[in-house]
Amino acid sequence: MPLSALKRMLTNGGRSSSRRMKDERDPLLGGSDNSLDTNEQQHLLARPDLRSSPENMIVDVGHENDSLVPGSRDDPTYGSSVNETYDPSMHRTLEHPTTNLDTMIHLLKGNIGTGILAMPDAFKNAGLYVGLFGTLLMGVICTHCMHVLVKCSHELCRRLQVPSLNFAEVCHRSFESGPIGLRRYSTLVRNLINMFLVITQLGFCCVYFVFVAANIREVVAHYYFDLDTRIYLLLLLIPMVLLNLVKNLKYLTPISLIAAFLTVAGLTCTFYYVLQDLPNTHTVKPFATWAQLPLYFGTAVYAFEGIGIVLPLENNMKTPEDFGGMTGVLNTGMVIVACLYTAVGFFGYLKYGEDVQGSITLNLPGDQFIAQLVRIMMALAIFFSYGLQFYVPISILSPSVKRRLHSEQAQLIGEYLMRVGLVVFTFLLAAMIPNLGAVISLVGAVSSSTLALIFPPLIEIVTFWPDGLGKRYWVLWKDIGIMMFGICGFVFGTYTSVAQIINPNLH
Repeated sequence: MPLSALKRMLTNGGRSSSRRMKDERDPLLGGSDNSLDTNEQQHLLARPDLRSSPENMIVDVGHENDSLVPGSRDDPTYGSSVNETYDPSMHRTLEHPTTNLDTMIHLLKGNIGTGILAMPDAFKNAGLYVGLFGTLLMGVICTHCMHVLVKCSHELCRRLQVPSLNFAEVCHRSFESGPIGLRRYSTLVRNLINMFLVITQLGFCCVYFVFVAANIREVVAHYYFDLDTRIYLLLLLIPMVLLNLVKNLKYLTPISLIAAFLTVAGLTCTFYYVLQDLPNTHTVKPFATWAQLPLYFGTAVYAFEGIGIVLPLENNMKTPEDFGGMTGVLNTGMVIVACLYTAVGFFGYLKYGEDVQGSITLNLPGDQFIAQLVRIMMALAIFFSYGLQFYVPISILSPSVKRRLHSEQAQLIGEYLMRVGLVVFTFLLAAMIPNLGAVISLVGAVSSSTLALIFPPLIEIVTFWPDGLGKRYWVLWKDIGIMMFGICGFVFGTYTSVAQIINPNLH
């Protein structure tokens, strides 16, 4: 045999052996595809870095038989030992994973924003004691729904043998691999999730615009002159655009840290004023009216605004096993959030009563320097937090923009133009409705309730139907209860918020 032929045999044999070993070591993404070489398979399995590629978009792989969905109950591998032992976190490829501290900072800043300063206004619409217990209950329900979302994500990743899924993909894959009658709606629910995520996060950005402008206006009016809030919105537009041209989440971590420090300092000073000369609890209402409760619901569910960033943060952790659990990052962060919300709402409403405004910083005494400093600190903190809230809609919309542009330079220009356009869009919305309290309640009722209270229990039902819903289907009844609570809040909260925007003097 010629020497060259022998070399070719050895080389081809080595490549085949290497490919077989690689195929055995790497999980399949929705079934094997022999047309893909090893590099392409590895590209599909490797999870992009969250900071340079915001959401972990799992590539849809075609199947020879479209009726056989990988991970579904019709799949021969469903429930096999391979699925049970697959650990998604062990197959994630991250260039810049976040530490537990990074994740905690982002989680706190993703939840503690303008909502915490609006809690006294929420308590006004609920009453002192209804607001107290209602906020704690809302915190428990929202945190539970976050855990449900993470649990369903892990379960679907094991079934499909993929490293990670984002919020929309979890919903899509749960319907795609769920009961046969629901599979046709898998694309629809994915689009709905993305739509509500975009609406929610852009709504937060709109509120942030109004909040910063209103607080700056109060400071300038005290020392110099008074201008319309829309003038300050216009002055904020250029800095907001420049801040949101930052594409990498890693570079936003120091900004989030600064915002967290300013928030803590501002809240500390706020408590200093609020806790002085507190009146008796009998001076405020223990329960407001049934007609005002929808406004309370909208503001309270808006305050727990972090459902959209839970999966991106968990997917990007260096040690994702530390995210869940009783003492994990999620529970620790949400306990801090719930306690702060309850304290600010309770004492803020007790201090200022029916005169409390959409942000408690607007109630602080205007003739004291520290009060004006608090307004500036909280305005800066919310300004710096705008980028984190803006990150989610960009991560959802940018892939569709890039698909329509072919060259790398065109994609880069297209993404920057989209960023500028979205910031201008939130500015226009803020200028149209500068009523802070009503906007917060509307965003919470429409989008936050849908994402935080309706979709997570629905996803759990579809994912674990019919055998994983507990004894006597207690998980099913629990999820139905949460969904009904969210739907009622959605309907009544939206109606009441829109009515108040149309007529601000309506009570």
